[in-house]
Amino acid sequence: MNHDSSRRWQLLALVGVIAFLIWLLAPVLMPFAVAAMLAYLGDPLADRLENLGLKRMWAATIVFVVLLLAVGGVLLLLIPLIARQVENLIDNLPHYGEWARNVAWPWLRDRLHLAPDTFDSDRLLEAVKAHIGSIGSVTATVLGRVSRSGIGIVMWLTNLVLIPVVSFYLLRDWDRLVATIDRMLPRSVQPTIAHLARESDKILGAFVRGQLLVMLALGVFYGAGLGVVGLGVGPLIGMVAGLLSFVPYLGFIIGFVAAIVAALVQYGDWAHVLAVCGVFAVGQLLEGYVLVPKLVGDKIGLHPVAVIFAVLAGGYLFGFLGVLLALPAASVIMVLLRYLLERYRMSELYNEAGPDDPVIAEVEVRVHDDASVDADTTTPPDDGTAA
Repeated sequence: MNHDSSRRWQLLALVGVIAFLIWLLAPVLMPFAVAAMLAYLGDPLADRLENLGLKRMWAATIVFVVLLLAVGGVLLLLIPLIARQVENLIDNLPHYGEWARNVAWPWLRDRLHLAPDTFDSDRLLEAVKAHIGSIGSVTATVLGRVSRSGIGIVMWLTNLVLIPVVSFYLLRDWDRLVATIDRMLPRSVQPTIAHLARESDKILGAFVRGQLLVMLALGVFYGAGLGVVGLGVGPLIGMVAGLLSFVPYLGFIIGFVAAIVAALVQYGDWAHVLAVCGVFAVGQLLEGYVLVPKLVGDKIGLHPVAVIFAVLAGGYLFGFLGVLLALPAASVIMVLLRYLLERYRMSELYNEAGPDDPVIAEVEVRVHDDASVDADTTTPPDDGTAA
């Protein structure tokens, strides 16, 4: 094994060990990942304050207080609103059940030509009652596990407290940590990794900061629009649609279907249904032509299918942490794939011309000969009568 191969295997082993440790420690890394995201969001503002003459400690403190007040203010505004909306939804659940029993189920039976008892509410209720014992046993099991794992609740509260503490220290020492990581990189790959890090930073900046603003703007627009239409649970549906808008079309589909059902249950006429359609149509135009081009741009370049796959794969591999970091990680992976594609196009494997394949040449000769024979046999003989 030569020196270059040995170095490549060493780098591959190092990357494998780091990936394995991340996978192994995923349950513990969640507060650190959230804290790192908050620190990453606040680092540009801290750098600007530092350029104005403030020391890094004071700049980080000011940005941390601003972030803390912003998050606290949002929670103080949203928690009472969400509580009222959830209470309103619970109060209206009987109306939704009555609408499903008297309107939705008969309409589906007529359109799909199903048996009259396909959506029998009484039969569904009897099925629930028949399995209520198993539901109770499952609930007892879950409660028993929760009661036996009080340490899990303590750890969750500890993580909640750790997030702001770790965020402050990461924000204060962000530039120092980046410089330390840069010094620890092998000199042979440092220029390449530094270039990829800069490209990833551009994409992550566009995604993390821009997409959060898009989600906030869509949540406010959908919530306000559905509230103007008159839906009792309109603000709740709008917030859910805005929160899920980071997955293409998911927030729109869920919010649109939920709003249509809410309009039919609450009013039962087509005027409010058309108003809901108008709200979501304007929201899609606003997202596609104003918010995303202005706030996010086209730097990420992730296909909607790739976004859905990234979210599902991240959730399967790392749970909530994977869902949280799926799209930023996918954006960085896209940078790496583009770099590898350029390396491939510059390699001898791509550019070097190989010898002619004798099998292909033989096939082409056969096809050419067969075509000539067919042309000769299909041409009518010239008997001189045409003249």
